Amino acid sequence: MKYEDDDQAGFDPTGEIPVVSPVDPRVTIVGADIASEVADIVEEESILPHWTEAPTGQIPAVLSRESDAVVDDPWASIPAPAWREGEADWVAHDEQFDPSVLGDAVAADDKQPWEFDETPAVDEEEILAETPRPAPTRAQRARRPLRENPLEGRAARAGTQKNIPVAIATGIFAALIVILIFSLGTVPVMVLVIAALAFATVEAFAAFRAVGAHPATLLGIVAAIALAITAYNRGEAAFGLVTALFVFFTVLWYLGAEKKVDPLDGVAATVFVYVWIGVLGSFAALMISPINYPDKHGLAFLVGAIIVTVGNDTGALFVGRSLGRRKLAPNVSPGKTIEGVLGGTAASLVLGALILPRIHPWTLKDALIVTIAISIVAPIGDLFESMVKRSLGIKDMGQLLPGHGGVLDRVDGLLFALPVTYYLVHVLHLG
Repeated sequence: MKYEDDDQAGFDPTGEIPVVSPVDPRVTIVGADIASEVADIVEEESILPHWTEAPTGQIPAVLSRESDAVVDDPWASIPAPAWREGEADWVAHDEQFDPSVLGDAVAADDKQPWEFDETPAVDEEEILAETPRPAPTRAQRARRPLRENPLEGRAARAGTQKNIPVAIATGIFAALIVILIFSLGTVPVMVLVIAALAFATVEAFAAFRAVGAHPATLLGIVAAIALAITAYNRGEAAFGLVTALFVFFTVLWYLGAEKKVDPLDGVAATVFVYVWIGVLGSFAALMISPINYPDKHGLAFLVGAIIVTVGNDTGALFVGRSLGRRKLAPNVSPGKTIEGVLGGTAASLVLGALILPRIHPWTLKDALIVTIAISIVAPIGDLFESMVKRSLGIKDMGQLLPGHGGVLDRVDGLLFALPVTYYLVHVLHLG
């Protein structure tokens, strides 16, 4: 469409209709000849060759725009691009570009353009895990209900069980050592009793310290050993004397304790372990004491208590694992069953009836009476230790005996069987 005047273009149409030639199928637009003429002129003046021609090998020039920069142009402060081929080009523009930023050896203060000082993400769980937690006070632990042992629960969910072959091998080896020591006489047995009490006491105090308690560990260990030695040399009179001295020194111990230590909490833990292990375990020393049994019959009574207790634990383990269905005390020990207790009782009765009468001065009647009594109190001692471990949140008291745990894990039932055996022997007038 053609307009008469450029000033009126687009505003005052003339009404003329473009002529379309019937011979030429293309649409002819008036004014296209002007655009073609301009294109021919640009093509003639262009420094670039036609795309159909062979390449000349020339490099396009990069023109500076410094002369065209406008004062108000925000991009004016950016240096113009420069083409660099040889070493001279780099030297000439050193003030604009520092090639060292592309290297690895950069000073600590000279950060590379693409490097940023980002604050690492804070892991709250990691911080809480590394932050030491204050030990729970006596009142807090008193209000804490019995909870499921996390280690036992995890093992139960994973289907892991005690390594029976390792436990059997350890038990046989320990039995051979005990038989050898008993064959050597009273003094070696007393050394064995002292060692067992010392290891059990150490394990118990370590468990209490692990949960934040502050028992007088050294004082408790010395008191337990001293009670056993004194009971062996002085008999039952040693219990009152050593216990009174122990309480007196325990009070003195905590008079100089730090302010962060709860004295009542520490005294309770110390006295508890002393009574549980020291007092109950020292009945073994009373049974082999030459004051009570000058003819060494006490070794036979101690051996009888050990045999019946071990038989009870072994029978309860195997019968409970194979036939156990009804829980004995699920809130204390989910693994112990009524069937296991009955199996342990049956095993201890068989051992008591077959083995104890062959050891002088045991008789069948006395052996059965003591066996029935131990079959009642030994599971109670086992449950009592399970209750302590559940309250402390641990699975085993130690790892000294492979497949069994610690020494305290093996003598927990025996600690309750020792005083029962001692007094029944006196009541029945054995020996």
